[in-house]
Amino acid sequence: MNNHIKIALALLPVPLCQAAAKENKTTCPNIVIIYCDDMGYGDIGVTGHPDIKTPNLDRMALDGMRFTNYYSASPASTASRYSLLTGRYPVRAGFRWVLSPDAERGIHPRELTMAELLKEQGYATAIYGKWHLGSTKKEYLPLQNGFDEYVGLPYSNDMIPPKYPDIALMCGNDTLKMNPDQSELTALYTEKAISFIKKHKGENFFVYVPYAMPHVPLYPGKAFIGKSKRGTYGDAVEEIDWGVGEILSALRKEGLDKNTIVWFMSDNGPWLPRNEEGGSAGIFRDGKGSTWEGGVRVPCFVSWAGHLNGQVNEEVITSMDVFATSVWMGGAAIPTDRVIDGKNVASYLGYEGVAPKPETPFFYFGIDHQLMAVRKGKWKLHVKTYSQLGLDYFKGELPLLFNINADPSEKYNLATKYPDIVKELTALIEEKLEEVKTTGDFFSNN
Repeated sequence: MNNHIKIALALLPVPLCQAAAKENKTTCPNIVIIYCDDMGYGDIGVTGHPDIKTPNLDRMALDGMRFTNYYSASPASTASRYSLLTGRYPVRAGFRWVLSPDAERGIHPRELTMAELLKEQGYATAIYGKWHLGSTKKEYLPLQNGFDEYVGLPYSNDMIPPKYPDIALMCGNDTLKMNPDQSELTALYTEKAISFIKKHKGENFFVYVPYAMPHVPLYPGKAFIGKSKRGTYGDAVEEIDWGVGEILSALRKEGLDKNTIVWFMSDNGPWLPRNEEGGSAGIFRDGKGSTWEGGVRVPCFVSWAGHLNGQVNEEVITSMDVFATSVWMGGAAIPTDRVIDGKNVASYLGYEGVAPKPETPFFYFGIDHQLMAVRKGKWKLHVKTYSQLGLDYFKGELPLLFNINADPSEKYNLATKYPDIVKELTALIEEKLEEVKTTGDFFSNN
């Protein structure tokens, strides 16, 4: 770990709940995951945006831990959410990388979500926000996949009339209202999360808050309209910052902040074809939909009062690691009856006696789950590229090799200079393709 701020982590023991009886489950931390939609790496003050004001997120990053090499497992909504909740590469899902409202498939009943595994350990579980893992069958919905409570949209907030049918704001398995006022959603999800936290403060809880914003169409709350120099997009991001602040404040007021770990991430990079209604990937190339860095390298901050104290971590971690780490911290065993691609990174969060994450290649699965690139250490190799902007940055030249540490913007192709590295990384891609073909998914293996 490379620490830019030299303040030591408070070393924590291995969770007592790993070996504790059920009555001792409160020795495990509560877990909150706040997940934005289409927010880019460069859309927050602490990551360099000059005009979007995000004091709560900035403080979360500066007082907690900021992972600068965090990757979403996919540059698209459905696929990234699948990987976060299951710890598995999206190619293992058995359905498309973005599900439409009428999609026949959704999350398979044999999948084990983070919520299911934590619920088995006595956690109260809730989701307030966007689901997008299937809605045409009851078995695909959150309450059948480990969550005790659910209020939110079943898929993306742009899948609305006239192109799509009326969209439901759901409560559990039922409809709360049709075509809700989207300007009320960020506040609604925030208030629901805080209410759940207060209700379950005497027990362990897992709260997942996948905000609909700042996905297009942009609907900031009335109190935030016109507040940001960055326009409506900035207004939406600043309201999310407010929501994060409200959740962190509630944890402090309830005396829960020292026993609650809070993660903040985005599902993928910014939707660049939307121009001023889309965000910024900062120094990274391209955005949502692509496996250039801007498509999957997104903000990741962790807050845990009394345990994390202002550090920057440069190790490569992924949304799948958040799954494995959260499950482990909650006292559950990481499943061994299926491939789990995520690794436990609790050692980065101050746990002693926990092996650090081994150097593990990260595979970039892009459009329709195609394996496009791989990163190992400082090296990233593209064997395919795609951009929603329709750009071919290197005019068909492949493969592309980048030293991602020295060249995070992926400007300088080193493939001809380092043929042995190209050969090694190409072999990793070929091996992964064979592995996922052999392993299959729960739909094809039924």
